[in-house]
Amino acid sequence: MRTARARVWHLPRLAVILWGFTRVTPWLPQVRSRREDLRVLARVIWRGWVRVIHQNGRVAGFCVRDGEVLHALYVHPALRGGGLGRVLLSEAKSEAGVLRLWVLEANAAALRFYARHGFAEVARSVGLGNDEGLPDILMVWFGEGEGA
Repeated sequence: MRTARARVWHLPRLAVILWGFTRVTPWLPQVRSRREDLRVLARVIWRGWVRVIHQNGRVAGFCVRDGEVLHALYVHPALRGGGLGRVLLSEAKSEAGVLRLWVLEANAAALRFYARHGFAEVARSVGLGNDEGLPDILMVWFGEGEGA
């Protein structure tokens, strides 16, 4: 497994990975078209915020991070549970003293994942700040020695 900065040619694979969660999760409303998703992915790739992880020569997952804000972390559905998310998260931790992210309250698997990796809940919201309008939780990793 190796990580690298995402390039524009990764866009189709990133979309497949993203849609492997967002388009099949029953409780998650569809708030953007596929075209809008592609536009957003292209924008964050261009900004240099996206890291990809490869397995067997293919992009298997990605994370989107701007400084201390982790915007997204997705692993291909067939590869979840194999440590790819942990590798992406570990890389982000190694590059930031603090990481912050909002997790939808209904996403129990993500909440467990981040808690296992040293993130603590610091605030809750009714969802006014997210695209889906769903309740969410601000989780923060405070760096080595403070919850890592």
